[in-house]
Amino acid sequence: MLPIIDISALFDRAQRDHRERTAARIGEACRTQGFFYITGHRIAEELQRALQAASREFFALPQAEKMRIGMLRGGRAWRGYFPVGGELTSGKPDRKEGLYLGTPLPQGDPRVRAGWPLHGDNLWPERPRELRQAVLDYMAVAERAAHAVLEGVALSLGLDDDWFLRHYTADPTVLFRIFHYPPQAPDEVQWGVGEHTDYGLLTLLLQDAVPGLQVKTRQGWIAAPPIPGTLVCNIGDMLDRLTGGVYRSTPHRVLNASGRERYSFPLFFDPDFSAKVTPLPQHARIDATQVAADRADRWDGASVLAPFDGTYGDYLLGKVGKVFPQLLERVV
Repeated sequence: MLPIIDISALFDRAQRDHRERTAARIGEACRTQGFFYITGHRIAEELQRALQAASREFFALPQAEKMRIGMLRGGRAWRGYFPVGGELTSGKPDRKEGLYLGTPLPQGDPRVRAGWPLHGDNLWPERPRELRQAVLDYMAVAERAAHAVLEGVALSLGLDDDWFLRHYTADPTVLFRIFHYPPQAPDEVQWGVGEHTDYGLLTLLLQDAVPGLQVKTRQGWIAAPPIPGTLVCNIGDMLDRLTGGVYRSTPHRVLNASGRERYSFPLFFDPDFSAKVTPLPQHARIDATQVAADRADRWDGASVLAPFDGTYGDYLLGKVGKVFPQLLERVV
């Protein structure tokens, strides 16, 4: 069972002792499982319901209508819709369709003018009209929750609570996804998402009422079912790298064996695209033995602890390009 952590104290710096206790629980979860549930996240239930209702309406549209905002139309911003099988994990098509969204940037933004990949505006469908506002409202409050969780992570590492804000997340890379997993027979094993880790600092995941998420622990794979009132939080490769592997980006996957439709809403809260992510001084001594052990423990044989001199954007593009190789060839 993954721990359930109330993060409400992380929104109030006056609650010093409570914040420290919350941070200690977050640190323990990051060291042992890399996954935990959060409550007290201040994302209103009515906003969650509005987002889910608009998303269901969009994915129920005819395929041709959804393809009007296909990802190839999003250009370098890498936004828009992809059909079932259009996203790969470890080279295999996923059994899901989805909508890629992110922080909306106008054409005049310097990063857009410079042609930065993954930067730009979103593609919105003509209907349902409610989807746009529901997404933007949800992203705003989910980002606020992510900042709060990172304050807890910072405190758990013995850092000032605003350390991540000052070093990596004053202008974070924020990507939001809406995934629809079609129903399949209970005895049919086709992964909605294959085994993988997330790339950045944190992921906050809203699930509907249908289970499917599985997390790889030291004891083996366990289910992370929906729990009312919670989000699932997991750490990504960059937090693993910052801590020299002490905090682990944990493999996870999705199998929708419910016989019903499943929806999920992950928000990826990541470092500034241009930032170089290097281990903290107390975790900077990483030797070849650690890197080899990390490689051996990962499904793809790639260690996040291996020497890397690029930016977070370089790392992210290398990963996302494997998910959408045809798009990478056309866009980058």
